[in-house]
Amino acid sequence: MSTVSEIFEIPTLDQKLFEIALTHPSYTKDNGLEYVECYERLEFLGDSVLKLLISDFLYKKYPLYTEGDMSKIRSIAVSDNTLSKIAFQIGLNKLIRAGIHDEKQGVTRLESVTACAFEATLGAYYLDGKLENLKEFIARVFNPYIEEIDKNFEKYNAKAILQEFTQSLTKHTPVYKLLGTKGPEHNKIFEIEVSYEGKAIATGEGRTKKDAEQNAAYEACKILGAICQK
Repeated sequence: MSTVSEIFEIPTLDQKLFEIALTHPSYTKDNGLEYVECYERLEFLGDSVLKLLISDFLYKKYPLYTEGDMSKIRSIAVSDNTLSKIAFQIGLNKLIRAGIHDEKQGVTRLESVTACAFEATLGAYYLDGKLENLKEFIARVFNPYIEEIDKNFEKYNAKAILQEFTQSLTKHTPVYKLLGTKGPEHNKIFEIEVSYEGKAIATGEGRTKKDAEQNAAYEACKILGAICQK
């Protein structure tokens, strides 16, 4: 199994920091450890580190974009959904420690948990004095995601676009309903239906409810004419 330094291609000095960054609260509870030995404090720090580095990257990459344009891209780039995808992409999820029961329940595969561990690791690297190294990592790993978000922003922001569109018509908002799931417990596919004023408009699928809702909203936006189809 790869180490943190191998995954990020950044050497580590204080190994304890990175152990904590990858420790779920259930592990500290099961093993009688102090609360501060789980990733939540480092996640708090890493969240700010990530936003700073992404802001710096966007500012330099898109010199003609307004602060509003950059804020919209950043909000998606730093979302749990994107961070979880990256955590799985680089294999960080395999290093997360959890309590025995929670491990069996698949907690280390959850979007929220993998995203927190990713941010906590950034916090650990910051305290380890590796901010400049992180800048290079962010540019290399996040660039494809940011370009995809910039190119297909309406798809990523479909729920907000749909809500704004429907409220401009009648003040009513869309309603999302879980139709069902398929696949094994650890790799479920969710199917969501979105309706408006009691009428079903579209459905969407995704590996999380949030993804399925966004996909359903995107289809609904196209059907209702809330976005221009290319």
